[in-house]
Amino acid sequence: MKIWEKDIHSHNRNREIEEFTSGKDSKLDLLLAPHDVIGTIAHVMMLESIGLLNQKDLEILIKELRHIYIHEILTNNFQMDEGIEDVHSQIEFLLTDRLGKVGKKIHSGRSRNDQILVDLKLFIRTEIKEIVLIVYSFFDLLLQLSEQYKNILMPGYTHYQIAMPSSFGLWFSAYAESLIDDMLLIHTAYRITNKNPLGSAAGYGSSFPLNRKMTTELLGFENLNYNVVYAQMGRGKMERIVTESLASLARTLSKMSQDICLYLSQNYNFISFPDFLTTGSSIMPHKKNPDVFEIIRAKCNRISSLPNEISLIVSNLCSGYHRDFQIIKERFLPVFDELKKCFSIFRYMLNHIVVRKDILREDKYKYLFSVEVVNQLVQKGYSFREAYQKVATDIKNERFKPLKKNFSHSHEGSIGNLCNQEIRDMMRKLINKFDFEIIQKVIERLVYGKNP
Repeated sequence: MKIWEKDIHSHNRNREIEEFTSGKDSKLDLLLAPHDVIGTIAHVMMLESIGLLNQKDLEILIKELRHIYIHEILTNNFQMDEGIEDVHSQIEFLLTDRLGKVGKKIHSGRSRNDQILVDLKLFIRTEIKEIVLIVYSFFDLLLQLSEQYKNILMPGYTHYQIAMPSSFGLWFSAYAESLIDDMLLIHTAYRITNKNPLGSAAGYGSSFPLNRKMTTELLGFENLNYNVVYAQMGRGKMERIVTESLASLARTLSKMSQDICLYLSQNYNFISFPDFLTTGSSIMPHKKNPDVFEIIRAKCNRISSLPNEISLIVSNLCSGYHRDFQIIKERFLPVFDELKKCFSIFRYMLNHIVVRKDILREDKYKYLFSVEVVNQLVQKGYSFREAYQKVATDIKNERFKPLKKNFSHSHEGSIGNLCNQEIRDMMRKLINKFDFEIIQKVIERLVYGKNP
């Protein structure tokens, strides 16, 4: 019997319909189980404070909820029983089965609509913390590689045409700074998420005198979603905003993956990896294929499509809850793990990258230095346009002599002045804006009964 059914006879429904409407909820909700327990502990504490639970009932419920969290969820022994449609129902049934009718009291003053919102927000908050930490580690590696290879030149391209001298230091550092802008979006998504919807119930509040500020403090939310209608309107919108920030990170990885696929090819031959990190061909013995980066590129491009997919699902929905939101969960919940795996394997690969040190010795790259020759003429008194025309004529008439030595770029962010420390400082200041310590404090207070 479902928790929303009115009597013992109402469960005689078409099983095919039930399976279709439930989808993958029973499996995906395992990811939400720890957060559902934490949200429920905060909720029953609030219920006791307004007189809907007595102290004895509160102690019994909290003790069993903590047992479920510590001895079943953390040990991977928590599971969804057959016929249970979501994690909220599973936990309520466990409490009722083990404690009797007191287990049925935990749902007073809330709906599965605000319950799933709380679970999602706590889940997102935890996952963003893990994403930020793994991205920060990846960022640090990029800057290490930038410093290590800052003096090794490589061709720069525009329109896939040889353009001007670049360096591996400049290339690695560029992607490090890109991650800062991605992290700005992550921080915004984190703050939008970090608001408490509990108490909005089905989207129209409750006649119980709920203390929503109390649960906000207990759960470590930055603030409330005050308007109960808007709290429910945030479903779908929140996931879209979060996935847009994840998509920005994914696009950075995808772009760098494409660079590496090009640079690893024989026509470029800028970098290489050990044989055990590339794959061969079934008929071409010379092949060293960048399969890892091609898979990362594809996975990240798929992640980039998710915000649009969510937008299409929710774009024509009016205010209030709709079952359409369940479909979002099937793509949304696993995306964090997929992105984390992409960053982890990318980091592993970069730890084994081999950079070629003599690329620009090849004659085909001599025109990279045309701008350097133009600038040298300008410093001798030519106007820029006169110098440009002279060098263009020399190239056309095959009289051009490249200036491969005695040129320097000294302005901020150029080959000779990468400003990696400034880039590092920007990221550090941004990371410090996240209040991740509150997540651990919430767990220590609600799950372990500590007062940090």
